[in-house]
Amino acid sequence: MKSDAALHGEVAASHSVFGAPCWASLTTRDLQTAEDFYRAVLGWEWRTSSTMGDQYRVASVQRVPVAGISEVNFGVKTAVAWTPYFAVASADETVSRSQERGGTTAVGPLSFPPGRAALLADRDGAVFGIWEGELVAGWEEWRRAAPVFVRLHTRDAFDAAIFYGEVLEWASSAPGSCEVRYEDNEVVLRSRGDVVARIHSGAVEAAPDPTIRPHWQIHFTVDDVEAAARAARAHGGTAHQQGLGSTEAILTDPDGARFFVTARRAL
Repeated sequence: MKSDAALHGEVAASHSVFGAPCWASLTTRDLQTAEDFYRAVLGWEWRTSSTMGDQYRVASVQRVPVAGISEVNFGVKTAVAWTPYFAVASADETVSRSQERGGTTAVGPLSFPPGRAALLADRDGAVFGIWEGELVAGWEEWRRAAPVFVRLHTRDAFDAAIFYGEVLEWASSAPGSCEVRYEDNEVVLRSRGDVVARIHSGAVEAAPDPTIRPHWQIHFTVDDVEAAARAARAHGGTAHQQGLGSTEAILTDPDGARFFVTARRAL
């Protein structure tokens, strides 16, 4: 049987863009409500994954797979949240590097043909996933249709950059490695020239803020931020904007999962 990736053009593997975000996944307690909400807000279409089972749905934009949603039981104490996944050459080696540097492993690595995945947390508690193997969609296609970028809000951007750099092999000498720079009080990650992630804690020279609860934020592109905000409110979610004409808004879905929408023209 062909994988989901094989049904959508050229197949790419995680080692070709290792260290870069390659997928976004949501845990929710109500698949149908989530599907209806994200269809209305982001225009996504849905299908059941051929490899992940009936409780996992794949969202597409113009037939390009962009994100996944899995349903969790109401009795299971799992956070309802969006999680970014980073491409790695070896899930086992990445988990080992994370544990050696103070990170924790919540799940895995587990096999999900055509690859392997694990859910980790950095040493400050920010949750992220890793993926080894065939990508769900061609990486360039996914980048055009899916998240603008992911951003880590943490207590100490410099310390976090060291952790992720060592665990995900950023700024290594290997071909395809991500580039890391410090720009405008943020650590900026680029892959193939595109900004794919940012790490923010304020100015690096400032003292770490103990009140920040470290977490990854996922930003999705939309043509009209205000329309997305209206749709979110109309379908049981919330929306917070800086004002009319703003190029970004913070939305939550009916189950409380938070994400950002950013206007395409603002990129």
